[in-house]
Amino acid sequence: MLPDTPSVEQISQVIVQVTAPSFLLGAVASFISVLISRMNRVIDRIQVLHSISDGNAAKIPLKEDIPRLKRRAKLLNSAILLAGTSAILTCLLVIVAFISAFYQMRHEYGVAVLFVVALGFFTASLTNLVREVRISLHEYDFDN
Repeated sequence: MLPDTPSVEQISQVIVQVTAPSFLLGAVASFISVLISRMNRVIDRIQVLHSISDGNAAKIPLKEDIPRLKRRAKLLNSAILLAGTSAILTCLLVIVAFISAFYQMRHEYGVAVLFVVALGFFTASLTNLVREVRISLHEYDFDN
């Protein structure tokens, strides 16, 4: 047997409760776009350095930057995965909130836990971005 349909007030309450997670989801989506853009630049730079021929003695020292670029790529990849996990958890939070309202179940604790965990993953992603930015500037970046 199907449960009673939730009232307009219940649905309205759920919508109010998922407003903050919706903003978080928008922020995470924008953040992932920034991370992917940075990742693309790092990968492009690695490809350019790999294309330098061994006969070009003037540019061979530039290849020494490849390990640093690979570390940056790993940090950015990790940040993207963490941010994606945060987005998935945020989506689950919204789904749980609406399903709970439909079945007239209490959902505040479950939603709160999901929100905190999603913020934890987002924070870890931001931390990896900070780590990547910290190693992104190097003395070779300022040579002409």
